[in-house]
Amino acid sequence: MSATMTSDSKPWYKEPWPWILMAGPGLVIIAAIFTIWIAVVSADGLVADDYYKQGLAMNQRLERDHQASQLGLHADVMRAGLNVRLLITAKETTALPEEIVLRLTHPTIDGRDQNVALKSEGAGFYGGVLAEDLAGRWHVTLEDPAGQWRLQGEWQAGFDEPLRLDAKAG
Repeated sequence: MSATMTSDSKPWYKEPWPWILMAGPGLVIIAAIFTIWIAVVSADGLVADDYYKQGLAMNQRLERDHQASQLGLHADVMRAGLNVRLLITAKETTALPEEIVLRLTHPTIDGRDQNVALKSEGAGFYGGVLAEDLAGRWHVTLEDPAGQWRLQGEWQAGFDEPLRLDAKAG
């Protein structure tokens, strides 16, 4: 009777159960290798190299917001295609610069950030041209070239309505 049992049995590698049991850990190993590859190939653009220095400069940046509030600054940013137009209003005693910097920062993709130099067209109007078209959500910073004041806000670029930037004094 034992002779018939040995002739009917197959080697282990011809049985389905060992392969089914090894498939789970094998898939986990393949997924881990793929995850490591993704982590190595894709760079994280959200982490700043000089985060400590940025933390130390926080008070200086807050002073710029207070200065914009004291000057009574408000701005409306409008866009048509790649053209950007800005209307800035201030207290009557405030002299506006000949050029203003508009900084558009994408919340997740570091390489899409843009700095646009807006030149004065008179009567508080400024104009400039974007490097590439905008879509989605953007952080917007408007500041004078001397770095004395700034206005900030968030912009959903797909909408046609202008963005209103007010000074945050808080």
